[in-house]
Amino acid sequence: MKTRQRYVCAECGGISPSWRGQCPRCGKWNTLAAQTVAASSAKSGLASPSSAVPPASLADHPDEGGMAAPTGLADLDRVLGGGLAPGGAILLGGEPGIGKSTLLLQLAGRLAASGRSPVYFSGEESLSQLKSRAARLKCLHPGLLAVSSTDASQAVALLSDPNPPSLLIADSVQTLHSPAAEGASGSVGQVRAVSSELVEAAKRSGTPLILVGHVTKDGQIAGPKLMEHMVDTVLYLEGERRHVFRILRVLKNRFGPTDELLVFEMREKGLAVVADPSTFFLGERDAALSGSAVVMAVEGQRPLAVEVQALAAHSYLGIPRRTALGVDQGRLHLLLAVLEKRLGVHLGQSDIYAKLGGGLSMRDPGLDLGLAAAILSSFHDRPLPAGAVFWGEVDLGGRIRPVSGHDMRLKQAKRLGYGPLFFPRPGKGAQGVSDLAALHAALFS
Repeated sequence: MKTRQRYVCAECGGISPSWRGQCPRCGKWNTLAAQTVAASSAKSGLASPSSAVPPASLADHPDEGGMAAPTGLADLDRVLGGGLAPGGAILLGGEPGIGKSTLLLQLAGRLAASGRSPVYFSGEESLSQLKSRAARLKCLHPGLLAVSSTDASQAVALLSDPNPPSLLIADSVQTLHSPAAEGASGSVGQVRAVSSELVEAAKRSGTPLILVGHVTKDGQIAGPKLMEHMVDTVLYLEGERRHVFRILRVLKNRFGPTDELLVFEMREKGLAVVADPSTFFLGERDAALSGSAVVMAVEGQRPLAVEVQALAAHSYLGIPRRTALGVDQGRLHLLLAVLEKRLGVHLGQSDIYAKLGGGLSMRDPGLDLGLAAAILSSFHDRPLPAGAVFWGEVDLGGRIRPVSGHDMRLKQAKRLGYGPLFFPRPGKGAQGVSDLAALHAALFS
């Protein structure tokens, strides 16, 4: 059989006929690796008209499969859209040590305790390591089955068995190796082959499948982007490893809502769901300190009260520092320019530091108003009102624009007993503000 050589990007899976220093698809440097493939003939790959599959009526097509199986965690079922769908493929990503394996081992233990037969297929840990961790997490059960192997064909054989498991967890897809593809484990070709084989086998058998994916240094799930397209659900577990909380985000879901999240707390016996995370991220906040503001942010469909901290200090550098943790640094620069231009607040000789309390990371535009209030509070060295809460987007003209979820934020702020409330006009209440000048006058006049 004739073969030819092509070059595949290790970051995005893009294909180039010749080697280049920069990937033409994603722009990354030195990521193209050679791959040998069988050259297809000109006559192959095209179906003749007689072999075409006739279209079928969707209305007359019989329903297949069954209802989603509950996981044992009601909040996780809500996030997944009812539970584990038959034949559904889930991709779980996250940084190393964030708790992916812990969460999945707890899930498998719950399913085993309920009488089902999950299989934890690990390419990273031995059976003795898995047993030790399961015992520590108090989820060791006779029905919890495990396999320690890097051979993906063994996982496919489990799914092809007449009595397949009730759930297969492949941890992780980058450690498994398929004999049908060339290259080392974790290469683009191997990740693509392993993922496609497991997903196809899971859909044939009707077994739910969870694939664990590593992430790159910029936080993206490693491997070709095709892997995210072939699965039904993409979950991402994030958080600061030095903090106790973890956030499970839904980035894609064919069976339920997207942009959902679930908050976990890391404890000695594993991850526990935070039932009401409304004020969980405020911690031991001291309202008497300047530079601290409470923002009613929205993540997914949940309103969360988070603390925005800012510090404005005189700079002894030629170029003052601008540092942001948990908030977009470009947005911080924009707000500082608007404050200086529209309010005449001279921040050019000050170092400005901004962060979200609890190690959170958010991109909600509603953080703008609280961040501006925190910066002004630190600059004037005057604390904000103890019960004040903010949300709203600041534009380049200094005006406060409405943000999505206003009614949800307002209802939650009132339920938690906050006041005064600062949000964009028009709004329900006397504390609506139209621009930064009105905010400055209300807080520091």
